[in-house]
Amino acid sequence: MSKIKIFALGGLNENGKNMYIVNVDKDIFVFDAGLKYDNDIKLGIDYIIPNFDYLIKNKKNIKGIFLTHGHESNMGAVPDILEQLPNIPVYGTKLTLEMVRNDLEPNQIKKANLKELKPHTKLNFGKNSIFPISVTHSIPDAVCYVLYTPDGAIVYTGDFVFDATMRGAFKTDIGKLAYVGKQGVLCLMAESFYAEKEGHTSPNNRVAGFIREVFAKNQNRIIATIFPAHFYRIQEIFNEVSKTHRKLVIMGKTLQDTINKAIEEGYLVLDKNKIGTLSDLENKDTIVLISDEKEKPFNNLERIIKGYDKYIKIKETDTIFITEPSYPGIEKRSALIMDEIAMLGANAVSLSSKKHLLHHASREDLMLMINLMNPKYYFPVKGEYRNQYANAEVAEELGIPKENIILKENGDVAEFMKGKLTGSKEHIEIDQILIDGKSQGDIGNLVLKDREMLGENGIVIISCTLDKQTKGILGGPEILTRGFVYVKESQDLLEQTKIIAKEVIEANIEKNTKRVDYAKIKNEVREYLGKYFYQETESKPMIITVIQEV
Repeated sequence: MSKIKIFALGGLNENGKNMYIVNVDKDIFVFDAGLKYDNDIKLGIDYIIPNFDYLIKNKKNIKGIFLTHGHESNMGAVPDILEQLPNIPVYGTKLTLEMVRNDLEPNQIKKANLKELKPHTKLNFGKNSIFPISVTHSIPDAVCYVLYTPDGAIVYTGDFVFDATMRGAFKTDIGKLAYVGKQGVLCLMAESFYAEKEGHTSPNNRVAGFIREVFAKNQNRIIATIFPAHFYRIQEIFNEVSKTHRKLVIMGKTLQDTINKAIEEGYLVLDKNKIGTLSDLENKDTIVLISDEKEKPFNNLERIIKGYDKYIKIKETDTIFITEPSYPGIEKRSALIMDEIAMLGANAVSLSSKKHLLHHASREDLMLMINLMNPKYYFPVKGEYRNQYANAEVAEELGIPKENIILKENGDVAEFMKGKLTGSKEHIEIDQILIDGKSQGDIGNLVLKDREMLGENGIVIISCTLDKQTKGILGGPEILTRGFVYVKESQDLLEQTKIIAKEVIEANIEKNTKRVDYAKIKNEVREYLGKYFYQETESKPMIITVIQEV
């Protein structure tokens, strides 16, 4: 009999940043290690990852990080983790680890303990074992994980849909799922992203017909946006291009490398004769494929719209085709982009988020998974809390007792003793790490506060030069402002600023000893000018005082 703890360092009550911990006695299993892009914070933040102090403190007990698939919301934090925990084993399928290696290159992590696993091959870890099962998602080689413990199986689904048309590396092994369910599942952890949507996700995740219609109705050049990691959508575009006389021009090194590698490995199938070159860009029969990165939604498309792209200029005869439905957080940006395209006189086509869905489980998919697994306990994960709650309602509808449905937030621990859920109120300290560029570690709230202040109120710099011997003022105070006031219309304000700064500086020079307390000057200049600026402008700019001696 074991003591089992399940909790999340990220991924509950949010979209992205997925990281789930299952602690069986002393053995720690980490499922996924993702990031998220917060388009609302901005302020220079590139992405956000879970704080993994818990892993650092317990690194000796970690059996591995088990990645379900190659999307950044599930594996994007791995490079940051490996910088501090370089020896931790990272398990994943062939394609997933290839995506991880691509992410490790910019971080210059040359040695990583990456371990390729194959679906339906068990990995033993003492009294516990891991069994990966193929599931269907928008990227090949996606798996769910079954953690066998002495008290029963714990199943983490990852992202999935049930779609009978999926083949090869996209196919779900329903037989294996049913076999696990017959053996007995202690706890099922299932995604919640589309738990509020009725019916099955399939066939609304398939848009080949819509793509075909767009190609047929628009006889001139089409510029299509795509997420590089959404292989299934890329394959759908490939299939429809192959049925026409058109050629496909792939723009951007990252997108080209991703597609070429996927074709080499057999994850994507395309007649290479259909791939055009830059010489085909102006041809009216060309389909131009550009990447659409989640950290900067529509960034590449926006560069083209504003005329900054080196190769592509939008013409009135062009059609801009956004090939992914909107997801939470970018609806407003998507609408603005459509307006900008319309202003250029070009045609714009996008997928409806109501008609067309991403490859995530809707209510009927969740019901089928629950019926296959027949779990004793049910733990909704991955999604906003309202999605988790809707997922819990699905389970309750299927007869799982309400007391056996676990609704938690990040850090809240679900504890099992001898196969039974306890009433433990344990909470693991959690936080998030804000990453800016290549800077290591958390940017922190103080830095963000400074950036927010600069962005909202600007900066005022007061510089003054003193005589080294007499401490008298030789030059200044000079005032430099950025983002605070329009200088030409604010001369009176700036002159009064000089007067106040000069009075404060002179008041803090001790005449007899010729001693200057620079720290006191800076504090008082900030205090007096802060009050003056707020009184005159109701703004609070950042105030920096620079004093030098010559």
